[in-house]
Amino acid sequence: MKAIWKGSIAFGLVNIPINVYPASEEHTLEFHMLHKKDLSPVRFARICKADNQEVPYSEIVKGFEYAKGEYVVIEDEDFKRADVKKTSTIEILYFTDIEQIDPIYFEKPYFLEPDKKSGKAYRLLHDALIKSKKIAIASFVFRQREHIGAILPFQDGLQLIQMRYHVEIRSFETLDMPKEKITAAELKMALSIIDQLSKSFEPEKFHDTYVESLMTVIQQKLHGKKTVRAPKEAKISYEARDLMHLLQESMKKAVASEHRKGRSHLKAKPTKRKQTRRKSA
Repeated sequence: MKAIWKGSIAFGLVNIPINVYPASEEHTLEFHMLHKKDLSPVRFARICKADNQEVPYSEIVKGFEYAKGEYVVIEDEDFKRADVKKTSTIEILYFTDIEQIDPIYFEKPYFLEPDKKSGKAYRLLHDALIKSKKIAIASFVFRQREHIGAILPFQDGLQLIQMRYHVEIRSFETLDMPKEKITAAELKMALSIIDQLSKSFEPEKFHDTYVESLMTVIQQKLHGKKTVRAPKEAKISYEARDLMHLLQESMKKAVASEHRKGRSHLKAKPTKRKQTRRKSA
């Protein structure tokens, strides 16, 4: 991985030089814009509004419009001059419990790698966060904007999760929420289904089935085959079938699924018992 930012973590009087790496990457299919008549690629150009000519990227600067049609040019050095400390430091503001933060505030994860000479201080912060069961709330500047973030242990190191500001979260009160009352029997049945379907989270078992399906369509078109459309899922009308009946059907499905798993587990056991008997004999 290539570091996207270098700076340090300010932890009280302790300064921990670190490198920052993106902790996630997108796995999507990339599509190109083509001219329909001959499938030639279409490129997007940077056109100057004054002379209608394309401008090379090397000649483009950033400008702030302080009045209509009037700009002041801001260069890289100007961004750094605004606040040198903030552009090179992830400053820990305080520590808190992760349960106090709603997941909607978490935006983007990064990995923090210690500089060669800061291993012990880095390890101290890592171990202290684990022992205290706390996370650090910090401020930092990435790409000419100040952010808040959470520093927390991840496996044998530290991760930084960039967070959204409170003003960026839209109000939930504008949505039309249901006013129907739930019966005790319906709630009990729903809780039974939740209990039946509860298991440990295994993120490695999830994958993008839509991209896989789209890739199948692409392969079919490449080989001149007619693409097969996936069957539409039947829509359930709550007017035709009452909620309690749907819950009961869901429970039956969940129990049947667990029963099938159990039978498949039992089928594997007799082979082991036979082998044990032979060894005993």
